[in-house]
Amino acid sequence: MSFKTTDGLMRHLRDNGIAISGSTQKRQLLNTGYFHGYKGYRFFGTSLNRLPFTSYDEIYATIQYDSNLKSLFYGKMMFIETAVKNVALESILLYTKSESIQAMYNKAVSSYKNCPASFTPDQRKKAQQDKLNLESTIQSYLSRAYRNGNPKITHFYNNVGYSGVPLWALFEIMMLGDFGYLLSCLNYDMRNIISHNLGLNVAADTDRRLVYKYIYTLKDLRNAIAHNAVVFDTRFRNIDPDKAMKRCLEQEIGLSYVNFKSIGDYVILMSYYLKLLGVTKVEIKAFIKDYEKITNEYRIAVNPNVAAKVIRPDLSSRISTLKNYI
Repeated sequence: MSFKTTDGLMRHLRDNGIAISGSTQKRQLLNTGYFHGYKGYRFFGTSLNRLPFTSYDEIYATIQYDSNLKSLFYGKMMFIETAVKNVALESILLYTKSESIQAMYNKAVSSYKNCPASFTPDQRKKAQQDKLNLESTIQSYLSRAYRNGNPKITHFYNNVGYSGVPLWALFEIMMLGDFGYLLSCLNYDMRNIISHNLGLNVAADTDRRLVYKYIYTLKDLRNAIAHNAVVFDTRFRNIDPDKAMKRCLEQEIGLSYVNFKSIGDYVILMSYYLKLLGVTKVEIKAFIKDYEKITNEYRIAVNPNVAAKVIRPDLSSRISTLKNYI
């Protein structure tokens, strides 16, 4: 079995036009890894779009840029996830007048019986299947949490005084993607209430789908951060924004376009949510300023050809528009 040592990998990089030498860069290559580091960061978006690096310093700067972005986003992402869950939870509790998960199924979740009159038989069947899938997903969460001894769940099953796990306890253990699926299964009236309670631009969202579409979008970024995957080029993106997702941010913030093909658009979406959730202007602008600082430092650290591929030429104007909105 043949493999390359770190010294051999350094020679391989030099043979491929990447200047690398010395003990410091050897340690950097060893710490970040050739496969996770160099091979993971040598392209932007797809493997066909290679970044024109000329030195290992630029590769290391790209790895650090990505790491700094994840550090910047993590706290804000956790806050948004928790806050949106709590807004949705209170909305459902008030709508169903109960903390029972079954009450949510009966009153707030779309099914064959309670679909709009305009729904076709196939649409009714899909709503019913979605409801059944949701019930299965939730039951799996509760079963796994009980099996693992999660006190947030075992407390209710092991207490004869309780009849079941309340909805708020379920929300505590749900992952963001499945929370988004739960939102997608809610009936129109329930999604409408949550959308208004969040302050989403419902004029741009006649079907009230933004309430879960944006959660799916943020979920992709959150999971990439949690698993230490690459984020700077949005390769984690699993969905393309629909018209409502674009129109909402364009109208609210005053942007000419939104496509989530650059990490700056995720900064825009997170800033939008931070404002909706009542975070102060000072804190949001500090978040945006930190993003600008990290990006500008990266721009200086790499050659212009790399910077041109990674950083949008109109980033400065888009950030100015965002600050004016905030």
